[in-house]
Formats: sequence, structure tokens, C-alpha cells
Amino acid sequence: MAKLLPSVEIRYSSRRRTIGIEVRDAQVVVRAPRGFPESQLRAMVAAKSRWIEDKVARQRQRLHDRPVYQYCDAEYFPYLGGRLRLKVSQGARQECWRDGEDLVVQLGRRSRQSEPQQIHAAVAAWYRMRALEVLETKTRRLCLNAGLRAGKVSVRATRSKWGHCTRLGDIQYNWQILLAPEPVVDYLVAHEVSHLVQQNHSPAFWRQVERLCPGYQSWRQWLREHGHTLILPAV
Repeated sequence: MAKLLPSVEIRYSSRRRTIGIEVRDAQVVVRAPRGFPESQLRAMVAAKSRWIEDKVARQRQRLHDRPVYQYCDAEYFPYLGGRLRLKVSQGARQECWRDGEDLVVQLGRRSRQSEPQQIHAAVAAWYRMRALEVLETKTRRLCLNAGLRAGKVSVRATRSKWGHCTRLGDIQYNWQILLAPEPVVDYLVAHEVSHLVQQNHSPAFWRQVERLCPGYQSWRQWLREHGHTLILPAV
């Protein structure tokens, strides 16, 4: 395991009662109750070495696949299957707006942030604002056509989920989904709206998704394969 896994981080907690092995961002963390022998923990890691190596290798590949942005003039960002070209200007305050196929960022002259940091903040804020507009419109329209009613629609950045529907009918989306092709966005909306009918992933749930988004399987697969690339990383 030494080739793929140079170190293992062990985190003890007095509140923990069980052993957990987690691989995140190609790093291995072992969580254990305080006082549990380290030698036994390392033996458990060794016993799971094949699983850990596979997990680390796949996560390293995913990290390699993630886009790298310079946040500079004339750079392109994906948007609903197309591309927006970044156009940077100077102004009294920091703003961002769309002008045709350009995404215009006006940098504030008095900001203490570096230029790439300002651009990232402005671009991320624009995507987040636009995501709420797009996703709420799509959600309400689909609910209206299906005779369903959703609660509050909101957006945020999450690590593990693209969407979530509460038992009260509130729906939350990851705003970075706007970096995906629009049919993928439509599938995600259909997925969450279907949870208004089925709060599970039973066969009945997937039949509901098919009714709302025929042929959803290909877009679901696309999200599984490419979802890790849908990110606007901070500078």
C-alpha cells in the first residue's frame, strides 16, 4: 500500500464507539474511540488495503479530472451545455452580468483581494444567483405540469449531493449543476420533484422520474461519470 498510500491519519474521539475508515480527496482517515490501540487500527487498515488502494486510485483520477481555472480575461466557463467567455473590466464596485455569450466581471478598484480572487467571487455569485432563477423556474413549471406542489426552493454548494427534497416538500439544489448540460439539469429537477411523491428510491420512484423525464437514464449516468468535474474551485 505504500506506493498509493504514504500515510494514514488516525483521529480519536471520546464520543465515538465504533471504528470508521474514510477515504476522501485521496487521503485516508481512521476514526476510533479514544484509547483504541493504534496497532489494531493499522491492522484493520492493512486488511482493507485492496479496497483502500482502489478508492485512493479512483479519487486521485477524479481530482486529476477536475478543471483548473485561472480566472482571467477571455477564459471560458461551461453553462448549461454551452460556454460563456469571461470579459474583465474595471469599475467602481465589483459586479457580474451576462452580455450575450460573454460573462462580464467588473472589478472593484478598492478591493483588497487579488484579481483572480475577485473574479472567482463574482463568477461564483453570478452562477449561484442564476441557478436559483433557473432551478426554481424549472421546478415550479414541472410541478405545475405534474399536479404537484413544492415548498421552498433554494441553492447551496454541497460536497455529496446534487439535490435534496425534505419531507415538507422543500427542495435544495447544488448551484454548480448549471455547469452541466441542460438535460442533466432537467433530470435533476425531475429527480427531486419525484421525491414529492416518493420519499425513497424504490422502483415506483424511478417510474415517477421516467414519467417526468423520459429517457433520464443517460443523463443520470452522465452525472455519475462527470459530476466531479462540475466545480468552480476557489483560488
